[in-house]
Amino acid sequence: MNLTVGQIAEILNGEVTGDPNTLVTNISSLEDAQPDSVSFLANPKYQQHLYRTRAAAAIVSDTFIPKHALNTSLIRVNDPYLSFTALQAEYQRLSILKKTGIESPAHMGAGVTYSDGFYLGAFAYIGDHVTIGKNVKIYPQVHIGDHCKIGDHTIIYPGAKIYERTVIGAYCNIQAGAVIGSHGFGFAPRPDGSYQNIPQMGNVKLGDHVDIGANTTIDCATLGTTYIEDGVKIDNLVQIAHNVEIGKDTVIAAQTGISGSAKVGKHVMIGGQVGTVGHIHIADHTKVGARSGVTKSTKSDQILFGVPAMDRQGYLKSYAIYKKLPEVMVRIQELEQKILNLTPNSPK
Repeated sequence: MNLTVGQIAEILNGEVTGDPNTLVTNISSLEDAQPDSVSFLANPKYQQHLYRTRAAAAIVSDTFIPKHALNTSLIRVNDPYLSFTALQAEYQRLSILKKTGIESPAHMGAGVTYSDGFYLGAFAYIGDHVTIGKNVKIYPQVHIGDHCKIGDHTIIYPGAKIYERTVIGAYCNIQAGAVIGSHGFGFAPRPDGSYQNIPQMGNVKLGDHVDIGANTTIDCATLGTTYIEDGVKIDNLVQIAHNVEIGKDTVIAAQTGISGSAKVGKHVMIGGQVGTVGHIHIADHTKVGARSGVTKSTKSDQILFGVPAMDRQGYLKSYAIYKKLPEVMVRIQELEQKILNLTPNSPK
């Protein structure tokens, strides 16, 4: 990155207090910053680091008032944390855009089309009739099956496996080891107790701005499409089963499993190690706490905890009783003993 403080402020729609012409070449924390760094202050409790930093500039709130003299320029914005993450994204984008061309050895099938800014790493495999948009970056050892479509500015990191007929939107990030379009868990029981494989003949479709974490798997549909809508963010080590639909701007944390044909609404937040049964609907704006088990459809805006998952207030009341069970059990045993010791003529 080679930007002036003024150019960074322009990118972030901020205002500069200090020298706008200072050159910035990297991003750092306030503590580790060098004279060519830009940093940020979002939490006031770290304010003391701002007065000692060597950074060329710091991104701060537009309401920030320094308590001591500063040796750094300020870039004033509405939300320092969001602005800093936006700058990191821009920095990453500029770094990745430098990668172009096709490394060797790599396989390109018949009828593959790609556009400007394309990068293909060594030992990658692209099947037949794959369509690739502008500025797509495909890192080494990626496999892309026949008839896939990949939108503009998408990045597929090393070792990801994209099965045939998968559709990936624009500005997606597929992390290392992810598997998209794998065979769904479909087996029909036979009379003898064995299982007949059910061919999974559908595909997977990702919308725009979708992030898929490392070693996450998304199964293709039995028929039709497993669909991940725009803006969905899925963590590492998540399992999305066949025919699942996940709504816009939903986030799912690591080690979660969404069972087949479940429908997850928009703006849902799912914590780590959550499990769901199949064929249910998790409504828009639902929040599911970590390690919960969702066994039935939900209502919009619910906050759920526990196994089976229940409304937060009910869960907290139940858990308060659960914590007291040992002492309740002792009390019950004491009462039982008193009852057993009663004689017909003993006073009540």
